[in-house]
Amino acid sequence: MTFRALRVLKDGVNQSQLVTMDWDQLAPGNVLIEAEWSSINYKDALAITGRGKILKKFPSNPGIDVAGRVKQSDDPRYPLGMPVLVTGCGLGENQDGGLAQYVKVPAEWVIPLPPGLSPRDAMIFGTAGFTVGICLHRLLRNDQTPDKGPMVVTGASGGVGSLAVAMLAKLGFEVIAVSGKDEQKEPLRALGAARVMRPEELELGQKPLETVRFGGAIDNVGGPLLEGILRHVNLWGNVASVGLAGGHTLQATVMPFILRGVSILGISSTNCPRPLREEIWKKLAGEWKPRSLDAFVSREITLDAVTMAAEEMLERKTSGRTLVKLT
Repeated sequence: MTFRALRVLKDGVNQSQLVTMDWDQLAPGNVLIEAEWSSINYKDALAITGRGKILKKFPSNPGIDVAGRVKQSDDPRYPLGMPVLVTGCGLGENQDGGLAQYVKVPAEWVIPLPPGLSPRDAMIFGTAGFTVGICLHRLLRNDQTPDKGPMVVTGASGGVGSLAVAMLAKLGFEVIAVSGKDEQKEPLRALGAARVMRPEELELGQKPLETVRFGGAIDNVGGPLLEGILRHVNLWGNVASVGLAGGHTLQATVMPFILRGVSILGISSTNCPRPLREEIWKKLAGEWKPRSLDAFVSREITLDAVTMAAEEMLERKTSGRTLVKLT
């Protein structure tokens, strides 16, 4: 059986192209999925363009997300036609990924699609929404409550950020959305942000401890912005660290941790344990599901447009979620 796939042929910049493949050319796995939808994440953009060391072998299909239906399986948990999804776990890194019409993976990576989510819905969430789900799980388990103060969401116009704004607001938190894109102010307010600010408008101080202004944060940026936010977090507040768009270093003092009990919660979606993965997807399909998932979709494209979309993402010309229709 032949199918279309975006394939990165070798290491280096601009080595991806659309190809026709056979099932037996895919990396080994005991569940074959007929893919319906995928999405483009920042990590995918790095892999597609060759600007990041994401793929571990060549040639390889990028794409860390996919949703579709089981085409073949030797595992009784996944009968023919079952709607399923896969995010992370090495998909699109050391295993041929979701930017293809067929995907073959180990059975342990496969999550049955929860009631309330279509394959398209699942990819509106994708790794971005699943990452927000881990954030909420860890924040709530560590006693983050609305009465501690507003939650800051940095990088709020991106996939993770926009979903975080809406999901925190749904849970009753006041949300301060931080974005350098002025054109995103009204869309972010529509998602539930009480305030939308540029990073410099936060006016973060430089002392080891500053006046309490925030209950906590979901941070996609890292670097100096994360350092500044930590100095303003309330007693026993939490900051979920998700990304490093502003830098991978953290030059902070221990003062917020030892004098206010502030916690940094590390968020790693790729290697999330399967039981927790299943629990979070059920909540995304239920109590955490935003009112309108379509509000997060900036565009739908086909495989033919993926390379251009990846370039635009790295040039910061995109917002929200980019879906890839594979059927």
